Amino acid sequence: MIIDAWMQHPTLRMVGSPIFASLRRWVGEELPTEEIPIDLTIAAMDVAGVSKATLSAWSSPRYGEMISNAEVAGWVAEHPGRFVGLASADLDTPMESVRELRRRVKDDGFKGLRMLPWLWDAAPTDRRYYPLYAECVELGVPFCTQVGHAGPLMPSEPGRPIPYIDQIAIDFPELVIVCGHAGYPWTEEMVAVARKHANVYIDTSAWTLARLPQELVAYMKTGSGRHKVLFGSNFPMVTPQAALAGLDALELDDETRDLFLSANAQRVFDLS
Repeated sequence: MIIDAWMQHPTLRMVGSPIFASLRRWVGEELPTEEIPIDLTIAAMDVAGVSKATLSAWSSPRYGEMISNAEVAGWVAEHPGRFVGLASADLDTPMESVRELRRRVKDDGFKGLRMLPWLWDAAPTDRRYYPLYAECVELGVPFCTQVGHAGPLMPSEPGRPIPYIDQIAIDFPELVIVCGHAGYPWTEEMVAVARKHANVYIDTSAWTLARLPQELVAYMKTGSGRHKVLFGSNFPMVTPQAALAGLDALELDDETRDLFLSANAQRVFDLS
């Protein structure tokens, strides 16, 4: 069984955003002209043998709801066996966002909140996040975020694990924090923060396993690290099939491989 801890189903509002110009330049892909059916995302999962995935909403101060919570709820309702929802939030309306997060978790079965600090140009220690952290703790769901440099044309500084993830883990020791994208070029910082804090995890999204930073590979093989790293692709930027390339070369034992591919995600996101 494989669970993908970081996917998003692309909307035209998301893929057409000017902030992704650098990514389009790297991959050389043309923009779609019509909305992409959810079946395309399911097909990408099937090719890679991915059984279940988290789908993220995206909210931006400049571009609004690039992927709305309502859209994610609809896709999850259509395919409840394949997807679980992760909400996004508007930092400029923190109390409305707290109520929205609560509603999505309680009414629609969402399994967490995902915020991209670079999208808001606001580090995770910004005071506007803090009501959302408290609500995540009360609801018993994780806060998921991006660490490391920003590929899109936005500042990378908000993605530093130290001091930002370290500080919110100190301020909210009960908060489960899942840090995506491995933290590069601060992967050693990210591993240090995960070692330090019991509730801090790392996912490998945005990387193919063949290129995963060696500091993270080494951590995955330690006694505690094997329980702290989750597989993720970052579809559609990286397909699950491409992300899994190089899995055998990691030389994980059977138990560690199972933890990485599914069991850690099952535990962190409380998946049945």
